[in-house]
Amino acid sequence: MSEVEAGRPLLVFLNEVAGGRKLLQAVRERESTISGVVVAAPQNQPSVGQLIDAGEIREAARARVEVTMAVLSEFGIDSIGEVLDPEPWLAASDATRAHEPGEMLLSCLSDSRFGLTRRDLVEWIREKVEPETKVTHIPVRIEDDAIRWDLIHTLVVATKTVAAPELVSRLKERATNSNSLHRYTIVCPRSDDVSEGQIVADLASTLAELYRAEIDATGQPMSPDPFLAVKNAIEHYRVDEVLISTFAGESSRWLEDDLIGRVREITDKQVQHIEVGRHPSAVAAVVAEGGAS
Repeated sequence: MSEVEAGRPLLVFLNEVAGGRKLLQAVRERESTISGVVVAAPQNQPSVGQLIDAGEIREAARARVEVTMAVLSEFGIDSIGEVLDPEPWLAASDATRAHEPGEMLLSCLSDSRFGLTRRDLVEWIREKVEPETKVTHIPVRIEDDAIRWDLIHTLVVATKTVAAPELVSRLKERATNSNSLHRYTIVCPRSDDVSEGQIVADLASTLAELYRAEIDATGQPMSPDPFLAVKNAIEHYRVDEVLISTFAGESSRWLEDDLIGRVREITDKQVQHIEVGRHPSAVAAVVAEGGAS
C-alpha cells in the first residue's frame, strides 16, 4: 500500500479501550503531516477498566473520547471528538465516510471480534476502508497481564486526588525504582463535589506526566461507586495491587464506607491506602485564616 497522503485528517478510533502511551506516540509521530485529529468511539462496553453498569455505556464512550482529547491537548495537539453507533464496524464506517482520513489509528484488543459470526474487527475494517484510508492497529493486550510476570499491574482508585503532585510522584517512583515493568489503570469514580470536566482534566494531566516518563497507563471516569469499580476490574483481568488515594486530614466518604476493608475482602492482593497532601479548599481556608499553608 502507498504512503499516507499528507494533509488529510488522522482518525483515532477507540474500540472498547481508552488510548494509552503507544497511541499518543503514534499521533505525535504523524502530527506534522496531517490536517487535524478526530477522536471517535462507539458506544460499547469498555474492556480496559470495564467498570461501569450497562446504563452508562454512552457516558463511558464519551469519557474515553474526552480523556484522550485532553491527553493530546497536554502535548499541544488539538482534536475534535465524536461518540458514534454502538456497533464498532458501523461506527468506523461512519467516521471514515464523514472525515475522509488518510489514516485510522485503531486502538482495540488484539482479538477484537463482532457480530454473530465473530468476524475479526481489524481485518474487516481494513477490507472496507483500505486503500483510501490506511488502517494501523495499535493493539491493547489485556491478556498479556495474565502471563507476564515481569509486569506489575496496579489499579489506582482516585478522584479528588488524581492530579495531586504527591500521588503522581509516588506512581512514577514505583515504576522507576523497580526491576519490574509497571502498568497503571486509573479509575476515577464520579463525585458530586467535582465536575466531570475537572476529573477529565486532572486525569489527563496525570496520564500525560506518566507518559512523559515512558510509563504505561490508561484511565477513565467511572460510576460513582468505587467498590464496584474495583470489583469489576479485579474480576476482568489480573490486578497485582490496588492503591486507593484520598486527601490526608479530612473526612472521606470512601473511608466512612470502609472501602479499603471491603476491597480486601474480595482479593488476596495487596490493598494500600495512600493519603496525599490536603484538599485545595482546606489549604485555602487555612491561608484565609492567616495560618500556614
